Amino acid sequence: MATIWQSLELLIVKGLPTTILLTLGLLGTGLLLGFIIAFAQVYGYRPLRWFCRGYEQLFRGIPALVLILILHSGLARSFNILLPAFTSALIALGLRSSAYQSQIFRGAIQSVSQGQMMAARALGMSKIQAIRYIILPQAFRLSIPPWTNEFSSVLKDTSLASAIGVLELTKQGTLIFTRIQFVMGVKYILVILILVAFVYLVLTYAGNAALGFLENRLRIPGFEMKGKVER
Repeated sequence: MATIWQSLELLIVKGLPTTILLTLGLLGTGLLLGFIIAFAQVYGYRPLRWFCRGYEQLFRGIPALVLILILHSGLARSFNILLPAFTSALIALGLRSSAYQSQIFRGAIQSVSQGQMMAARALGMSKIQAIRYIILPQAFRLSIPPWTNEFSSVLKDTSLASAIGVLELTKQGTLIFTRIQFVMGVKYILVILILVAFVYLVLTYAGNAALGFLENRLRIPGFEMKGKVER
């Protein structure tokens, strides 16, 4: 029993901070790039919309693990460009998240009636002012429910960073098992994996609860986003 608690402590002390940091970095990267891409898809000129569409299709179509390996191993061996493991995972998963988030924001923006843009322009607002003060505040509220799903997906995707040696929860779990398997036996791996799964479950539940609270506080009655983005 003491070993189980010690293992859980190692997961929380050494693996959890990296997982949280990577999750926040991915969400932040995806949020910034995703918003820019969504804005360009809705309001940009046709060549820009085509480019953003291609970007979104590209990074949604390539498996996350393949993207990580391309940036970490592919660039290093082909062009001698060696990125730190954490940076490789952050860029690869961040680009992938931005492709999904762009569709969340695009759907939210397009869910706001175009009549509101016309009314704002009729009142003397410029297009930029109408977007900033009328469209975006409503789009932000509408994007929270699907963004909650994106949070859960991104959090779980961080486990893929263990493939290139990032010391997050999953990697820390495998290291714990490797160190004590000769003392506790190979069957102990199941206990370690259950502990890892439990920590992910707690993180997912806590994040979803916080975002659900924010959604309820900012909900617009009778006003919902059209469509949804599938992972």
